[in-house]
Amino acid sequence: MRTALVQLCSSDDPAANLPVTQGLIDEAAHAGAEFVLTPEVTNCVSASRTRQVDVLRHEKDDTTLAALQEQAAKRGIWLLIGSLALKTEDADGRFANRSFLIDPAGRIAARYDKIHMFDVEVSKTETYRESAGYRPGQRAVCAEMPFGKIGLSICYDVRFPHLYHSLAQAGAMVLTVPSAFSPVTGEAHWHALLRARAIETGCYVLAPAQAGRHAAARGKERRTYGHSLAVSPWGEILAEAATDPGIHIFDIDASSVHDARRKVPALKHVRAFDGPS
Repeated sequence: MRTALVQLCSSDDPAANLPVTQGLIDEAAHAGAEFVLTPEVTNCVSASRTRQVDVLRHEKDDTTLAALQEQAAKRGIWLLIGSLALKTEDADGRFANRSFLIDPAGRIAARYDKIHMFDVEVSKTETYRESAGYRPGQRAVCAEMPFGKIGLSICYDVRFPHLYHSLAQAGAMVLTVPSAFSPVTGEAHWHALLRARAIETGCYVLAPAQAGRHAAARGKERRTYGHSLAVSPWGEILAEAATDPGIHIFDIDASSVHDARRKVPALKHVRAFDGPS
């Protein structure tokens, strides 16, 4: 299946971001892509809670979601909206970081809410508390596509290999990791983590990313690492972006998954064990 990663540099203005995203999706579809993936927080990259309150919407009212569903149907493509920042009904006002798989009829085939929250202190000047603004999801999600199952995840999830083992054990042949990685952790860990998840599971790992300096009408500008990456089930890099917005096209083939798992059938060798005490 011809596949495309879309790399973005989204601002904190969903209305301004949407036509840019649509233009790159159209470009990918015109190039023959049947499956197109966008990054984490496709609609809005913001470090300001008050700005998010002003511009984010609930799923049923989100114009980005509705427009991209319509575009997927118009182009007849599968579309993984890496994630959208959305309002919820939570009493504490926290948002959802939600990934959507859209089928070629424009229907929502699967939803996934990011499970692991990025609460870290990278340095004295770079601290993140994702859980202050977003509530964590509770459920791992696989979905059927024409070539087989895909397993959904988002960004910081990539540091928790048990999630990916569970997805692969449930039949996933492709793992999606849409991201907005920090430049510091991206430089140190991005390639190693994504290649490890592919090698451990014998899955394709597809990671469209946010990249660059993100314009902000309010609050601190965020920066992200970029380097959208596609990794084969054998751990080979099939496509890699640099730090500019754009598309990157490659092919995925279920036979590559079967071949990698035949050579190293690690998923069949998982055993329960005792300890450590």
